[in-house]
Amino acid sequence: MTGPAVILVGPMGVGKTTVGELLAKRLGVACRDTDQDIVESAGKPISEIFLDDGEEHFRELERTAVRKALGEHSGVLALGGGAVLAAETRELLAGGPVVFLEMDVAEAVKRVGLDAPRPLLMMNPRKQWRELMDARRPLYTEVARAVVGTGDRTPDEVADEILDALELKHS
Repeated sequence: MTGPAVILVGPMGVGKTTVGELLAKRLGVACRDTDQDIVESAGKPISEIFLDDGEEHFRELERTAVRKALGEHSGVLALGGGAVLAAETRELLAGGPVVFLEMDVAEAVKRVGLDAPRPLLMMNPRKQWRELMDARRPLYTEVARAVVGTGDRTPDEVADEILDALELKHS
């Protein structure tokens, strides 16, 4: 598969962008985040896209952003938490260097606080986070070549494990 050297998937707040930037620096490549691509193309934050245009419109923008990034980016790519919901996206990820960054709800509370302006977590955030993960975990696992836990670990430790799991050169 041509395309990204590493593709990171996982829930919101797990550190895909932070770890992605570290990996990119170590590999000497660029890091790209599809959520940022969506914000730039839509000209407004994701929370506003959800509120103004609805989740379905956001998911359409997300599918387009992921397809485009997979086709043109050769560095490290971080996908939004819900990108794996689309069967089309999971097909595009099949066989790729995909790493599922995993954390539990206790870690999510520490990292995200579950009170941040996350559109899918507005009501009863802990319960909704668990429900999102119950639905998404099998999809993350389906596309992943490796699963790396992030709980109580530094971004550097997570990056090291990803490089080892994908047998990429450390620098």
